Amino acid sequence: MRKSPLSILIAASVAAAVTVSSQALAYGAGDFFTRIGVAKVAPKSDNGSLVNGAVKADVQDETDFAFTLGYRFTDKLGMELLAALPFKHDIELNGANLASTKHLPPTLTLQYYPLGGTDAYVQPYIGVGVNYTRFSNEKSDLGDLELDDSWGAAGQLGVDLLIDDHWALNGAAWYLDIDTDAKLDGADIGTVNIDPWVVMGAVSYRF
Repeated sequence: MRKSPLSILIAASVAAAVTVSSQALAYGAGDFFTRIGVAKVAPKSDNGSLVNGAVKADVQDETDFAFTLGYRFTDKLGMELLAALPFKHDIELNGANLASTKHLPPTLTLQYYPLGGTDAYVQPYIGVGVNYTRFSNEKSDLGDLELDDSWGAAGQLGVDLLIDDHWALNGAAWYLDIDTDAKLDGADIGTVNIDPWVVMGAVSYRF
């Protein structure tokens, strides 16, 4: 069973509330930042049934390079764009690996930093926003597979572990609402509900 990273990030965020440094790092208003690391896209375990319930779809996990760009409007409010190399996912149909696709999931979130502007070494944050997913290079042993692009809501939870005035370690997770209508040889065969967790470990740099 796939496990959610939510409990790990919640624990880190709770610890952040009581972790304060006397050294003035004070990340906050006007900061531009980038986070560069590795992300795992883990779709939910049940991705739907196709062809009037005859075929069960199971989209497999994938890990690849990812990065973000962000800006803090105020000490506590910011915005971040998640980008990545195309993720390639194998798709099992009734347990057999018969299809695959690549996708790009750019995601824009508005973020809240409860300890922004303070000297805390640990800076948790939450975010809400929108995801756009573009599918490409669909392949299937059964015929010509086509997956429609998707728009959906996104939620985010993360934490920065500050090192100095510029560098930090980062851990973050996004939940993305990704549903795509599928066609095989031009005929509608149903909807694939991917709805993944995206979990990323990264190094952060503040400009």
